[in-house]
Amino acid sequence: EVQLVESGGGLVQPGGSLRLSCAASGFAFGSYDMSWVRQVPGKGPEWVSRINTGGSTTKYTDSVKGRFRVSRDNAKNTVYLQMNSLKPEDTAVYFCQTEVRRTKYWGQGTQVTVSS
Repeated sequence: EVQLVESGGGLVQPGGSLRLSCAASGFAFGSYDMSWVRQVPGKGPEWVSRINTGGSTTKYTDSVKGRFRVSRDNAKNTVYLQMNSLKPEDTAVYFCQTEVRRTKYWGQGTQVTVSS
């Protein structure tokens, strides 16, 4: 059974930093790209970032470029999202996501709130 468990969210002031983690199990983690997606209540999900299997290729939505950095540790079956210079508009529930055998899987999400 594919499982994704996010952690690391919380309340942070504007300009602050958080590091999200997503622990994966139930599939060959190192063989699949991983993504981070965020969602604000009442709005559709927004893709944030993606990392390839080996970690050599990363992509970001324009609004987080230069502030967020995605990485992965295949030995620990974990993907990370380092978020710096956080803004109030980054407030959302953050999910890690992958697609295994044409089925998309999401974790339960972790809340990030950026507020003074």
